[in-house]
Amino acid sequence: MTDTVAGSALVGEGRTTTLADVGRRDLEFRRRPLGRRLLAGLAKHAVLIGLSIIFLIPLIWMATGAFKTAVDLNASPIVWLPDEITFDNFTQAAALFPLARYFFNTLVISLLSVLGAVFSSAMVGYGLARIDWPGRNVLFVTILATMMIPFYVTMFPAFEIFRTFGLTNTWVPLILPHWLGVPVYIFLLRQFLRSLPKELSESARIDGANEWQIFIRVILPLIKPALVAVGLFQFLASWNDFLGPLIYLTDPNLYTISLGLNFFRGEYATEFGPLMAVSTLAVLPVIILFFVAQRTFIQGITLTGVKG
Repeated sequence: MTDTVAGSALVGEGRTTTLADVGRRDLEFRRRPLGRRLLAGLAKHAVLIGLSIIFLIPLIWMATGAFKTAVDLNASPIVWLPDEITFDNFTQAAALFPLARYFFNTLVISLLSVLGAVFSSAMVGYGLARIDWPGRNVLFVTILATMMIPFYVTMFPAFEIFRTFGLTNTWVPLILPHWLGVPVYIFLLRQFLRSLPKELSESARIDGANEWQIFIRVILPLIKPALVAVGLFQFLASWNDFLGPLIYLTDPNLYTISLGLNFFRGEYATEFGPLMAVSTLAVLPVIILFFVAQRTFIQGITLTGVKG
């Protein structure tokens, strides 16, 4: 087992790096003089902090804008921190925007999409990684090839299919495709599953377990980090999706948050204060979810690159 782990390969950007190479580089770094290590660490963190600030500027502007008056929002030069904090934007948003309904709609669509994407992609990844059958590599390459097809190419045919079955203006087109496997998630889970020792499945078979029992009772608990990573990716995609609801939904009672934000855009003006207030509330669940599952998420992303 030790030899297998030491010889495992990290594949990226056209070259293969073993875990032994990673350990060797870490040892070489630790042998450097303390001053050089400190300078290298400071430079690295300075670059990361600088990039983080650049990406956080729009978020900070949105969050502070939710508590600004109309005068501060339209002031020139820009007022970053308002002198007067107001909650009128949230009051106006609640009066104009059915917050509870749209949050509930978005949450239902996101959770059902996560369940479908995680379970279906895990089953397909298991079949491609753990079961030997003719043509599985050809199917895997075909699945990867579908990732290269732009969404806009399949958008109109998919709409016609759902319209033919009378499923437009429902949540089905936003949920059902994720229950049929998502190629990028299948790839990630397949890589993770290949890192697990096959002896685990063989031991379960000796004890009389079938493939379904092995998948549910043995494999799924072991790939929890990868499942969490896939779930977070899908939750973010469904929660922030605008184009899908825009195409399929016409009933305002079925709208999601991203689609409902159009309420604040008028013909001649946009209510920026209430818009920023609702946008801030819409971002909070995503931020909370990420920090709650941060460790497991990072572990899943890291280990999906390990090939056993």
